[in-house]
Amino acid sequence: MEKCESEAIVIANNLGKEVASQFETLTILAGVSLQIKRAESVAIVGVSGSGKSTLLGLLAGLDEPTCGEVSLCGQSLSKLDEDGRALVRAEHVGFVFQSFQLLPNLTALENVLLPLEIANKEGQKAHVEGLMKRVGLSDRQHHYPSQLSGGEQQRVAIARAFVTEPTILFADEPTGNLDSATGATIIDLLFELNQSNNTTLIMVTHDANLAQRCDRQIRLQAGQIQS
Repeated sequence: MEKCESEAIVIANNLGKEVASQFETLTILAGVSLQIKRAESVAIVGVSGSGKSTLLGLLAGLDEPTCGEVSLCGQSLSKLDEDGRALVRAEHVGFVFQSFQLLPNLTALENVLLPLEIANKEGQKAHVEGLMKRVGLSDRQHHYPSQLSGGEQQRVAIARAFVTEPTILFADEPTGNLDSATGATIIDLLFELNQSNNTTLIMVTHDANLAQRCDRQIRLQAGQIQS
């Protein structure tokens, strides 16, 4: 897979997001500009409703801004249609979500293999088996999500996120549905894989201790970055 080599691989310029309700237009984000370097780990923090997950979705190309521009690995997402943005994500991006988002009718192994199949990169059995071993699921890879604990499901999600060796990993409250002990183990695993793969990590979290493990923090308040 072609990797992007630019030092600043995520750039947002004057990003804004508004949502129309029945009675008014709500401003979720306003005037957000930032740059994130290759291999940097960044925590997006702030109180509930400050726009953290909205910003993450815009940076990842999962949503379109009302104004402003996002550049991901040197490509302006605003100049691409949804198929184009999906291609950029498939080539460069991995995701870990609070709700795991595993397909219930697929085994753990099949969930991890899915991104490779979508990208027509099959035939990497040894790579996938090695990854399953690294996340501690060698003996659980043929179990379905309903047969796995929350921590095991998140390990599957992490393996799925790293299986394509992404340039950027987006994580939205990755420990939000886990108890503190399990969450700490998951975060250790996430940072270990992130560092060994030289991946850029952009994470939304309300956990101050977790945020402090990142290289820096971007704090949002009422949809704007606090200086």
